[in-house]
Amino acid sequence: MRAVRADVLIRVTCALALHALLWTILLSPGDGQSADAQKRQVRIGFVGPESPSTTVSGVAAFWQRLHELGWVDGQNVAVEARWTEGHSERLPKAFAEIVQRNLDVLITYSTPAAVAAKKASSTVPIVVAGMADPVGSKLAGSLAKPGANLTGLSLGYSEGFSGKWLEMLRETVPQLTTVGIIWNPTNPADIELRRKTVAAAAGAGVQLRFIDLRTPDRIEEAFRKARQVAQAIVVLPDPITVNNRQRIVEITAELKLPSIYVFGDFVQAGGLMSYGVDQTFLFRRAAEYVDMILSGAKPGDIPIEEPTQFSTAVNLRAAKQLGLTIPESILLRADHVIR
Repeated sequence: MRAVRADVLIRVTCALALHALLWTILLSPGDGQSADAQKRQVRIGFVGPESPSTTVSGVAAFWQRLHELGWVDGQNVAVEARWTEGHSERLPKAFAEIVQRNLDVLITYSTPAAVAAKKASSTVPIVVAGMADPVGSKLAGSLAKPGANLTGLSLGYSEGFSGKWLEMLRETVPQLTTVGIIWNPTNPADIELRRKTVAAAAGAGVQLRFIDLRTPDRIEEAFRKARQVAQAIVVLPDPITVNNRQRIVEITAELKLPSIYVFGDFVQAGGLMSYGVDQTFLFRRAAEYVDMILSGAKPGDIPIEEPTQFSTAVNLRAAKQLGLTIPESILLRADHVIR
């Protein structure tokens, strides 16, 4: 009887020890976390230029990667979030409010948001998951050593970037001579892309027509104007267009207007084609930047990365509705094809 009891006692003791070990592993922070961070709950601020329901798909990848690194909302992380519903004019107020929340780090994305964040605070560490021309926009002293309190990922709008959009449209739209560019003149990223697209058009043999889109209430007017002056369009990235992408792809389908976008989210919503930086990669890297800062690194010492991964998406259903055939040359290099 004593032998049986001793055996039971050993089993119970081992089980309790294993249970304690498992909980230690499950609740332990990621390898990159500093000793101070392990002892307290850190505060992460997040400002999205769109709304929770229309935000870009990369945002989910950011939180997933952060979780993988051991930072879990409700456990060792408290998140303060703000959304501006595609209205860039609301960004300054959102950042002014959130930087008062005793943040350990602030995460955002898009060039307008990066500019607003930088103006809101010179002390809160800021990570931007995608901005155009950080040096030209005076967001950073240099890519290698940003300085001050901001770092992150560049969208890498190189000289050949916009030429790729024009090339894909020329291959898809028969006898293309004129391309409309939907852009926001108040967005520094769009200003940079306008310059580069003009340069690319000279070599592509097409004329450009620029159509301003400064506020969400002018979306339909802008696209109907584009239909009058162009055979196809490029939609430049902006909180207005991203937040209203479902409405935009519906309008372009109604107008039979072939369109190309920067983000694959537009193609998922029903748009024709996209070519741009891989957002999942950008946002996962941004989470790693946040981890470095929470572990003690200074944002000004973390180099701003230029993208190395790009993504092409095409929607064959949209092409069929437009009476177009996506050429094999595009399909072969497409990363995502909706059939």
